[in-house]
Amino acid sequence: MKKIIEIKPAAGFTQAPVNTVAPLTGANTVSGLTNPPPLSLYIHIPWCVRKCPYCDFNSHESRFKNGEIPEAAYIDALIADLGAATPKVWGRKIRSIFFGGGTPSLFSPEAIDRILSNVRALTPLEYDAEITLEANPGTVDSAHFSGYRQAGVNRLSLGIQSFNADYLKALGRIHDDRQAIAAAELALETFERVNLDVMYALPRQTLEHALKDAKQAIALGPDHLSFYHLTLEPNTPFHRTPPSLPDDDTSSDMQVEIEHLLAAHDYEHYETSAFAKKGMQARHNLNYWQFGDYLGIGAGAHSKLSYHDKITRESRPKHPKAYMEQAILGNAIERVWDIERDELGFEFMMNALRLIEGVPASLFRQRTGLSLHTLDNAIRTARNKGLLTADQDRLQPTLLGQRFLNELLELFLE
Repeated sequence: MKKIIEIKPAAGFTQAPVNTVAPLTGANTVSGLTNPPPLSLYIHIPWCVRKCPYCDFNSHESRFKNGEIPEAAYIDALIADLGAATPKVWGRKIRSIFFGGGTPSLFSPEAIDRILSNVRALTPLEYDAEITLEANPGTVDSAHFSGYRQAGVNRLSLGIQSFNADYLKALGRIHDDRQAIAAAELALETFERVNLDVMYALPRQTLEHALKDAKQAIALGPDHLSFYHLTLEPNTPFHRTPPSLPDDDTSSDMQVEIEHLLAAHDYEHYETSAFAKKGMQARHNLNYWQFGDYLGIGAGAHSKLSYHDKITRESRPKHPKAYMEQAILGNAIERVWDIERDELGFEFMMNALRLIEGVPASLFRQRTGLSLHTLDNAIRTARNKGLLTADQDRLQPTLLGQRFLNELLELFLE
């Protein structure tokens, strides 16, 4: 089975500055963005207890002399970063917030409360905004969960990865099978909405054991499950020294059988790696896949922001120390670039075609300002190859297109 391109949920038509210049009219200019896309906020917490050998996220082991990470200083930087960024999204409501990492659950409940209090003071939140925090089963207890809930977190995403002690050890995780189950049960008692992250195609994993993990996740009864195929990402220990992984046929069988098992228990497969009970899809992630806007703050965070004449991306310094120094000085943004007109089709499709039911065809113009006819050749080829269903109403990957998503997306690069 071919590896699927993974988007790492990191990161708008914004009110233009008072002294803005006239809209550009060059060949690469985007025009036709008349309404703002939904806006989300991503907050990156970069530290973890130990870096997992498969992880390519911007995370850093917490190796401080006193054993404590610099919560207060980092929050000061986050607040300064957000304050400097708010003019770009002035007046737009935030529909979701996501604390990612690293391991956000290394931060105290008081720290999360301070961050969210400042977010509320600086930006308008939708009344029922989804606020998700990622947590590691080895770093939490009932007091932490209760504190996060009181601070305003209403959805927890727990990095289980496996319920098998041997596979957890092979993955370099800091928790064991008992902690995984205990943390999941505690999360379900504390939060109304819970996601469990589980991986398959692990080192020396059998189909039987992969399905046993899936059955355990289902038995716990969360409203959302994410099942990720382990991939060997560049610049990771697993990539440099690959473990013994299941072959393509076995890992493909795992994927198919897990999907069937989840469907039999009323989990809707709505995105490449995501399954949810009815109405419980992750709103934050859906905004990514539907090419919405997101403001990313924190070390290494990325943003995508749409204006009336362009769509831009931003990145922050990856190293926490460099980020904190620059954010306090008002220079948190390391790089800004426009998405070129001829790149927008691929950028849109790379997100939208991860959704099992696709997106309305009209969404392409709404989110890019371009006519869908600019992709006629790629769409025609994708349909002829049996990878895409496309008409005037909807763009949707076929089952074959879902299985060979890379091949489908490559058509929009040409």
